Amino acid sequence: MSYQNPQAAAAAWLTLPHLPAELAPTLVDWLFDQGSLTRRLGELSDQHFCVTPLQEGWQPLRADECQALDLPAGAEGWVREVYLRGHGQPWVFARSVAARAALERGGLDLETLGSRSLGELLFCDHAFVRHPIEVCRYPQAWLPADVSHEQLWARRSRFEREGLSLLVAEIFLPALWQAAAEDAR
Repeated sequence: MSYQNPQAAAAAWLTLPHLPAELAPTLVDWLFDQGSLTRRLGELSDQHFCVTPLQEGWQPLRADECQALDLPAGAEGWVREVYLRGHGQPWVFARSVAARAALERGGLDLETLGSRSLGELLFCDHAFVRHPIEVCRYPQAWLPADVSHEQLWARRSRFEREGLSLLVAEIFLPALWQAAAEDAR
């Protein structure tokens, strides 16, 4: 996987009351939808939806991730990056992270997910509590080279269950907006 320098980039994560006023209602609807993005993408694609794992494993978390999970800077965690695809096209780049210590005591085996959706797992387990959604313009340096674009909108939220916190970020790619516009017609 080819990236620029992800540690050098920074993002200003915002919550709903602090958004720029000029955001289109459709964008706000997608960014702040409280339901399962997996289900919504499945509906938009007429169930021609799949998850393509890109990379997963133990690595140092980015500074913004450590801050969101209340971890010391440079803490190691499990990182899972996938494409959520509709009709074979990458519609969303998703990055999910969790601290090593939390996973070891939390009873969630992320290593065996493969091409299954983490979102479906989180929404099926009603013990997980979702914290408020934050959004930003995702730094291009944090994207895989094959979907690298400037100024893409992203959202993230923390899911928590009995001391286990997972941070899930979803970056909305141009092909999704094209499919959503075609569906609206």
